[in-house]
Amino acid sequence: MSSTSQPHGDVFLLGGELPVRRLGYGTAQLTGPGYWGPRGERREAVAVLRAAVEQGVTLIDTADNYGPGLAEKLVAEALHPYREDLVVATKGGVVRTSDSAWHVAGRPEQLRVMCEASLRRLRTDRIDLYQLHRLDPDVPMADQLGTLEELRQEGKIRYIGLDTLTADQLEQALSLTGIASVQNRFNLLDRSSDPVLKVCEAHGLAFLPWFPLANGALTGEAATALAGIADRHGATRGQIALSWLLHRSPVLCPTPGTGSPGHLVENLGAREIQLSAEDMSRLEALAPA
Repeated sequence: MSSTSQPHGDVFLLGGELPVRRLGYGTAQLTGPGYWGPRGERREAVAVLRAAVEQGVTLIDTADNYGPGLAEKLVAEALHPYREDLVVATKGGVVRTSDSAWHVAGRPEQLRVMCEASLRRLRTDRIDLYQLHRLDPDVPMADQLGTLEELRQEGKIRYIGLDTLTADQLEQALSLTGIASVQNRFNLLDRSSDPVLKVCEAHGLAFLPWFPLANGALTGEAATALAGIADRHGATRGQIALSWLLHRSPVLCPTPGTGSPGHLVENLGAREIQLSAEDMSRLEALAPA
């Protein structure tokens, strides 16, 4: 019988002090195609958000441009006043003008306006984790992070996070201010951000992988391997892919999203799966994209 590889605990200390359960919930799927406009009935989205918290989720990940603005309003409608143990993370730094148009906006005055708007939509005086959605290549990093640090000192945000950057950029950011989290694409099929993950591990930063289920693309060799492991555990392929993340590193905090109550239950079931060392070896051996 093969030995069992244990997940690295259920809780991560964000910023070294704020506990969150490592498997959270992301709100992008509550909006329409291209994260534009609503998806389905508003009451259904509110119900899923409430169900996530009722089933033990303590980390909600959203962004001002999901909707735009819609996802943050749904979070507030469903969950405000927020439970003491609930951490709400949002993002700013990108402006949307259509379902396919994304404009990086990292000037200090833009970031301030976006943060203030998120505070209003979320109905809060302080955002637990405010993440820069993209670094603006036309604005010095020091100016962008300096603005977020000012907002932190003013009490409007508690922790600063970054989204989609290289390991070198992360090291540079850490030299400028305190960083609590990173969001990069990372999943069983795409491990190109492994160098970033290593920096997060070295500094105790949360790594919130986006597209943790490869945006539904777990096919081919990966699907075959996942199916075999899933059958042995009485699980789904998606649950195995999420469990792999939880086993892979103690700083990985996936926030898969869904608008389906049934799919929510399925995703959260990944917390209970114990992958064996053999399972992990087979999954690690899959050729990433």
